This record gives sequence, structure tokens and C-alpha cells, in this order.
Amino acid sequence: MITQFDVETNGPACHEMTRDVAAWLRGQGDGLLVLMIRHTSASLLIQENADPEVQTDLIGWFDRLVPPSTDPSMRWLTHTYEGPDDMPAHIKSAMLPTSLQIPVQDGRMMLGRWQGIYVVEHRTRPHRRQVAALFQPLS
Repeated sequence: MITQFDVETNGPACHEMTRDVAAWLRGQGDGLLVLMIRHTSASLLIQENADPEVQTDLIGWFDRLVPPSTDPSMRWLTHTYEGPDDMPAHIKSAMLPTSLQIPVQDGRMMLGRWQGIYVVEHRTRPHRRQVAALFQPLS
């Protein structure tokens, strides 16, 4: 079973999609869920979903680690014509997963108690991100 999720983003942030994926899996049996983001400037991440400060701190850390191309420390970048956030977004995407594999039991993802699935937006302007999903039953 294959589907696609569209996730609206509004600049750099973690956008949770756990509920949408869980609803799609409801009624399925045991198997494996594979998610893949169809973009090169955004990522997927399993992360804590209890305290939103975790996501805020992660985005802040990545912004300090890989600042915009206008930052003097990034003057070595050559791919700059799509804006100061573009190449840094590609770098961040290369550092984080772009696909996830999650075991499913009785139609429920086997995530930990405080875990959620996120699209991590690295660009500054809003985007509609597409995440391809495959559920492969065990039998």
C-alpha cells in the first residue's frame, strides 16, 4: 500500500505528521512503514513530541551549525543563486535522514512514548512538502 502525504510548512521548523500517518495505518496488521521525503532541502526525523522546545532548540542548533550563505563563515559556498537559505538547506538535509523505517504492529507504529514523526523544513519560505509512504505487510 502506497500513499503520499502533503505537509504545509512555514519556514524553518519541525512539522509533525504522526497523526496523519497513524490514521492511514489504522486497520492494517503487522509490517514495515517506509517514509521518504521527496525534496532535497527538507528532512524527516523521529523526535520528542512532548515538549515543543526540543524542536525549537534543534532548529536553532542547525541554524548556528549551518548559517545562511550571507554569513561570512559561509563565503566558500558557490551554489547561492537560489537564495541565502538554499545551499545551507541542502547541507542540513544531507545531515539528517530523508527516509525512515518504522515497524508496525496491529496497525500501530512502534514509536516510543514521546516520539513523533516530523518534516524538518530548512528553507525560509513556505513550501508544500511531499512525503511518500509505503506500508509493507509481513504476510
